[in-house]
Amino acid sequence: MVTEEEVMDVLRECYDPEIPINIVDLGFVKGIDIEGDSVHIKLTLTTPGCPMHRTIGDDVRQKVLGIEGVKDVEVEFVFDSPWTPEEMSEKAKKQMGFNDK
Repeated sequence: MVTEEEVMDVLRECYDPEIPINIVDLGFVKGIDIEGDSVHIKLTLTTPGCPMHRTIGDDVRQKVLGIEGVKDVEVEFVFDSPWTPEEMSEKAKKQMGFNDK
């Protein structure tokens, strides 16, 4: 059975095409639910109207389907709390220059 750790590992290979940082470090991953061979992933983006949502969603779907044992992937975009730079990992903040003094 697939694990959340395996899913997170492949999600680190998914990037927002406009930002050279993976979606995990950007803080876009809001939840992962695994039931048998099905994976449901909740993602957010920098804005609800982000034109890259389809590209990112398709990339996530393809990469997670590449995990052995995964037969179905659903990607749900959620915006119930707006994304902020504080959700990024320390590594991503440094890469974006937010930790520079």
